[in-house]
Amino acid sequence: MKSYRAFLALRSDLENQILTLPQVVDHYLQNIQKNNDLNAFVEVFAEEAKREAQRIQQKIISGKAGKLAGMVIGIKDNICYRDHGVSACSKMLKNYISPYSATVVERLLVEDAIIIGRLNCDEFAMGASNESSYYGPVKNAFDRTRVSGGSSGGSAVAVQADLCFAALGTDTGGSVRQPAAFCGIVGLKPSYGRISRHGILSYASSFDQVGTLTKSVEDAALLLEIMAGRDQYDSTSSRLPVSPYSDMLKSKGKKKIAYFIEALQAKSLDEEVRISFQYHINQLQKEGHIVEPISFDYLDYLVPTYYILTMAEASSNLARYDGIRYGYRSAHAMDLESTYKRSRTEGFGIEVKRRILLGTFILSAGYYEAYYTKAQQVRRLIRNKTEHILAHYDFIMLPTAPTPAFPLEEKSKDPVVNYLADIFTVQASLVGVPAISLPAGTSKEGLPLGLQFLTKYFSEEDLLAFAKKITNEKRE
Repeated sequence: MKSYRAFLALRSDLENQILTLPQVVDHYLQNIQKNNDLNAFVEVFAEEAKREAQRIQQKIISGKAGKLAGMVIGIKDNICYRDHGVSACSKMLKNYISPYSATVVERLLVEDAIIIGRLNCDEFAMGASNESSYYGPVKNAFDRTRVSGGSSGGSAVAVQADLCFAALGTDTGGSVRQPAAFCGIVGLKPSYGRISRHGILSYASSFDQVGTLTKSVEDAALLLEIMAGRDQYDSTSSRLPVSPYSDMLKSKGKKKIAYFIEALQAKSLDEEVRISFQYHINQLQKEGHIVEPISFDYLDYLVPTYYILTMAEASSNLARYDGIRYGYRSAHAMDLESTYKRSRTEGFGIEVKRRILLGTFILSAGYYEAYYTKAQQVRRLIRNKTEHILAHYDFIMLPTAPTPAFPLEEKSKDPVVNYLADIFTVQASLVGVPAISLPAGTSKEGLPLGLQFLTKYFSEEDLLAFAKKITNEKRE
């Protein structure tokens, strides 16, 4: 089977009986087996996927199949799927079986998508390199000595290496967009509240958002269209109507785009990323778009603000994993106190424990005002500034990551250096606006680079249409 870049082409071949859905599933299962060393999957639902392929094939033949019939999807291992394991790639939940499905999973299944397995990620989605997973790091298919990006590294590599057609990830501070950039695919983070978080294992509740990893903008639009919308089980989900995104992919007129002087001049920005970014500025200008440099005084405050707030929320959210109610319980516990201490000490990895400890410190009586309250105030300033910019421009343009995919273990020993990999992605998460990462060529070593665009709240249709326009122009 050939590798398809767009779902419409695959669906057309299925409907015209050029191939069958069981053949599609077998293709992906064979690729997973051949590329097992990438460590993208935690678990493969092989037999179940084969059964579903047979069932949905009959629906395709009868003309009664859903919009996603033929799409084989992998889900990040922090998304619940009823009667299947979900562990957030942590020893704490190693053998946990979910009693219910996330809303996003239910909506995909209704439209006849096939879920082929759960994908590796940083433990509890905490990381920018997919090296903190209990199941080991995910390797980049372009260069197996390099990271995949995080935390949705398994999701990105699965699409990159054609192990499934599309994948779901979660994006708390760039965890869909950064691995998408490192793997040369499309990563979409919708507006906060656009997609229900019901059934997603929480990291930082005011940031977490389900996102998509695909080979094309068109498929990102289709998946968003199906998953988005109000959910009675998530009070933060938006009541705004869902647009038919897949039918709204024609961008009209020329756009006004801002980019930050500070970003282009940042010391952490790799020279090849800088050259690529400047090239795309020039290309957009040649195409008639207005692309202007502006100043953003808060660039250096983005990462500290993000980590103070997310660590505080993680400290609260992960308090439920105590060795009593569910999850890992230490065999060495002697009493209630040692059950708490030993279970959490043994069940969580180093990075998760670091963030819980710092988050607890941030929320403690003597430091709450100095850190948490101050960070919330800065978050408001960042939000106001971003909204002001987007009132005058259609999009904000940024590199997705300051560097191409870096070598495995290069940054894992220094958490601060690792955190700085999020410098260009956390703004959209702090503010809650939609953002997309698009492939932007490769470095001299052949490593993918990413280009990112942000836009106004719930303006995904504009973002997707513009993204499709410029990706098509680049292909041409």
